[in-house]
Amino acid sequence: MADKAEKMKLRQDYRNLWHSDLMGTVTADTPYCCLACVCGPCVSYLLRRRALYNDMSRYTCCAGYMPCSGRCGESKCPQLCLATEVFLCFGNSVASTRFLLQDEFNIQTTKCDNCIIGFMFCLSQVACIFSIVACLVGSDELSEASQILSCCADMVYCTVCACMQTQHKLEMDKRDGVFGSQPMGVPPAQQMSRFDQPAPPVGYPPASYPPAQGYPPASYPPPGYPHH
Repeated sequence: MADKAEKMKLRQDYRNLWHSDLMGTVTADTPYCCLACVCGPCVSYLLRRRALYNDMSRYTCCAGYMPCSGRCGESKCPQLCLATEVFLCFGNSVASTRFLLQDEFNIQTTKCDNCIIGFMFCLSQVACIFSIVACLVGSDELSEASQILSCCADMVYCTVCACMQTQHKLEMDKRDGVFGSQPMGVPPAQQMSRFDQPAPPVGYPPASYPPAQGYPPASYPPPGYPHH
């Protein structure tokens, strides 16, 4: 737990920003956000492959952030292991891809994004507690209220996960030059997780990626980007 807390603290010191915050993803790429909401596990599978530059030899269960990572036979059949991860541990698969991108590109999570993600988790916990209380008390009214709360929690969960996955897609679009910049080369395997290194490698990030100094650029956010 102390190691995970230290890693979370390090991410707060990252200097770069996501191409779009969570609230702006719906307008930034509406079709993809809808696809991520309808078929989240499939999108999570595709995004993890893309985050690994389509090189499945790099794949580790939950991107190396969970105790089970490296112990699930990933090297023998990474495609099957990834498919199992996104369907059985969907939340972890989304979070792992997020951490992978953050650690590779020094991307911080804004306070607004943290509030949205925190609200999602809190609502899910409250809904779970409410359902347990309703089961113990045996009240029909309380049971109905708990079902409504659980439904709301599920809707928020699916919506936030869809926005997170769209945010990841937009960031990789920027990485791959979809927005007009020069696409980045595939980094060495040891650079995929910045926590495995005592300090960022010299010359990182590459020249094709927005420099940390003065980031975001003067033209950021792009014209028409909603302000919150």
